[in-house]
Amino acid sequence: MIHLFKQKPILCDLIPNNHIDIHSHLLPGIDDGATSLENSISLINQMNEIGFKNIITTPHIIESVWNNSESSITEKHQEISNAVQEKCEIASFNVAVEYMMDDSFVKRLGTEKLLTIKDNYILVEMSYLSPPIQLYDIIFEIQLAGYKPILAHPERYQFYHENFKEYSKLKKAGCLFQLNLLSTVDYYGKNVRLVTEKLLTNDYFDFVGSDIHHQNHVNAFKNKVKLKSLPQLEKAIHNNLFFLK
Repeated sequence: MIHLFKQKPILCDLIPNNHIDIHSHLLPGIDDGATSLENSISLINQMNEIGFKNIITTPHIIESVWNNSESSITEKHQEISNAVQEKCEIASFNVAVEYMMDDSFVKRLGTEKLLTIKDNYILVEMSYLSPPIQLYDIIFEIQLAGYKPILAHPERYQFYHENFKEYSKLKKAGCLFQLNLLSTVDYYGKNVRLVTEKLLTNDYFDFVGSDIHHQNHVNAFKNKVKLKSLPQLEKAIHNNLFFLK
């Protein structure tokens, strides 16, 4: 029997061996991600099985929510690195930050050396409720300070879903886009997946990330991808090779 439609792939099957992940929350007890060292090691080992052999984990810095700092994050990473090396078979385990673009972040730009994913690339996010009032000023200040902003999961900001031109404006302002891989399997809902499809079709995504916080996220990698734009998705996945050191 001739099949008119190709079967959609399982998400984990699209992850190449030796892939590098640039967005996750695996440092224990530091934000809304891994809850203990044992939990961290379990998640990392399962990521390794999927194909994530290199990990740059990115805990939150959000004022009055997760009051982390570059130094406290670095210390926590150093604290668990030996255990990760002993109990996990991944090739590398490094750390950066997912920065919330708020007033405290703007102050940090002028006073702290930011934790980058590689070279001068930093991961940034904004509130799911609304963008910062001075968003484009902040993006300009980021670049003025010598950094290149990668906007985490733009497909999840629902305030842009009916205003697609803002995505174009963000790209023109110098933002690179990082897709959450679980957006492709309806983990965050159908509307997020539909916007993901549109952004992929327009070739807006530069990189991808797992954004793994917990076991449910890992489990969702066993779900089928619900997109038509597979070539663009595979291209964005491949682009992560840029971050291999």
